[in-house]
Amino acid sequence: MVAGDLRIGDRIGLRKSHPCGSREWRVSRLGADIGLVCEGCGHRILMDRLDVERRFTSHLERGPQTAD
Repeated sequence: MVAGDLRIGDRIGLRKSHPCGSREWRVSRLGADIGLVCEGCGHRILMDRLDVERRFTSHLERGPQTAD
């Protein structure tokens, strides 16, 4: 996975689960840090881009394509 592939609105799976038990996250912010919202409990976090790349397992759903 390349972090450039992420879009706002993507649902992604991460390797480690959140304390609520969910492994599914929605991307809410892109930049040096990536904003994620837990799909299980709604908790919001900011995670370093490299950490997201390391923990990423799959795209569960793609967000809308943006016009460049």
